Amino acid sequence: MPRHLRIARLARGTAISLVAVTLLLGATTHVFSNAWLMLTDRSNVIPAESSILWFEPYVINQGASNYWLYGKDRTNYYHFAHMEQVLYLYLPINNSCPGFDRENIRTWCNVRIGKHH
Repeated sequence: MPRHLRIARLARGTAISLVAVTLLLGATTHVFSNAWLMLTDRSNVIPAESSILWFEPYVINQGASNYWLYGKDRTNYYHFAHMEQVLYLYLPINNSCPGFDRENIRTWCNVRIGKHH
C-alpha cells in the first residue's frame, strides 16, 4: 500500500477515535457543562476536592450570575458560600445529619471548609 494511503487511513482512524472519545466524555461526565459554566461566569469554580469530570451542580443561582449554589460529586455535597473567607463548604455524601436536606445548608452538620484556589 502506498505511503500516502497509509497516512490517510491513519489520520482518518485517529479522527474517528478522537470524536468517539469526545462523545464518550460528554455522555459519561460533566466536563462540558462544567467547562461552559466556568467560561460564561468567572465566579464559578470547581471545588478543589472534586474534579471537572465528576462535579455536578444541581442548584444554579437564577440571578444575574449563573453560579452554582449546590453541587455534588461521588463523595461530597458542596454549597457555594461565595464569601471572601469561605468560598464553599462541603459535607460527605455518607453523613448522619438529622433531617439532612441536600438543598438546605441549615440542615448540614459538621461541614468542612473548602480550599481557596
